[in-house]
Amino acid sequence: QVQLVESGGGLVQAGGSLRLSCAASGRTFSIYPMGWFRQAPGKEREFVAAINRSGDYTAYGDFVKGRFTLSRDNAKNTVYLQMNSLKPEDTAVYYCAARESNLVATRSRDYKYWGQGTQVTVSS
Repeated sequence: QVQLVESGGGLVQAGGSLRLSCAASGRTFSIYPMGWFRQAPGKEREFVAAINRSGDYTAYGDFVKGRFTLSRDNAKNTVYLQMNSLKPEDTAVYYCAARESNLVATRSRDYKYWGQGTQVTVSS
């Protein structure tokens, strides 16, 4: 079992930046590939980014286009999603997730553990 808690969301103007954090507790954090997803009202949950166990491989959703950077600090049991050049269409609840595998994944159904989400709102 692992528990995930997101933080760092908030209100920001278009073009601004936010850094989301996901703190994990429970089983050894470093064994889990981690992912971020987002969900806007009336839309399906969407893949944002994922990172492997060691942090040397990342994958991003097509819409990211170099604006976001995902990293992890296994000593601190935390993953970080740095989001730059934010757009109003990035407005959503952002969720952190962990999966029991040695591979990253881009589908939400491949993740077993989820945080409660953090709201990101980008104003125009």
